[in-house]
Amino acid sequence: MNELSKAKRFPWAKGVGLGACDENGLMAVEKPAGLMSHPNRGSDFGKALLAASYDSDEQAYRVEREPGDETLVYLLNRLDSATSGLLLMTANPEVRTLVLEAFEGKRVRKVYEALVFGATRRGPPIWKDRLTVKRAEGGVRASSGGGLNAETRLVRSTVIPGTPLLSLLTLMPLTGRTHQLRIQAAKRGVPIVGDRTYGDFQKNKQFARTKGIKRLCLHCSETELEYSLGRKNFHFSAKSKRPF
Repeated sequence: MNELSKAKRFPWAKGVGLGACDENGLMAVEKPAGLMSHPNRGSDFGKALLAASYDSDEQAYRVEREPGDETLVYLLNRLDSATSGLLLMTANPEVRTLVLEAFEGKRVRKVYEALVFGATRRGPPIWKDRLTVKRAEGGVRASSGGGLNAETRLVRSTVIPGTPLLSLLTLMPLTGRTHQLRIQAAKRGVPIVGDRTYGDFQKNKQFARTKGIKRLCLHCSETELEYSLGRKNFHFSAKSKRPF
């Protein structure tokens, strides 16, 4: 059985798709909005990517196909539950180590698309901020000022004329901070449509009523990296269509 066939047999939650799977078992998984990357507590079972228990120490799902036959499926990066799109997973421990090293070395290319209210102003193509993350009831919240460096490249901004004025942004995060794209967009006066934490509540409410879109309009549409295994180089890439 090849790696793709094995991956398809994992107990994926409803709406989860496989964007790509290479010969070493590296997977790009398409997560729908509203699904968690991993459960945070026992009551979250069934609300995350896989219908399986999650080991927070291993950062992996424990998938039991048959009694005594358990497979660890490693989660290599995360998306907010409200964000949709591609994230990386594998059941190969060697690949896990190599991909985590690529993330650490900032050698993983990720591209997001965001629908925002308003239009971006001319300025540097790199958004630079410092973000502080604090744990709050029900999750975490980030704020600008102090904290860790956060950088995002604004690749493209396309204005969508009409009322309200909207823009479609293509964003490439150069760092991976909690809620980075959401807070950076809001800080620049272009909050992401449907963002209930950092966005514009009144505009979200009006947009949902007139357009029927209630979700956070942020989607990871591309991921790409290179890694070496067994003296052989591998190029991995996946793309996902924007759902809004």
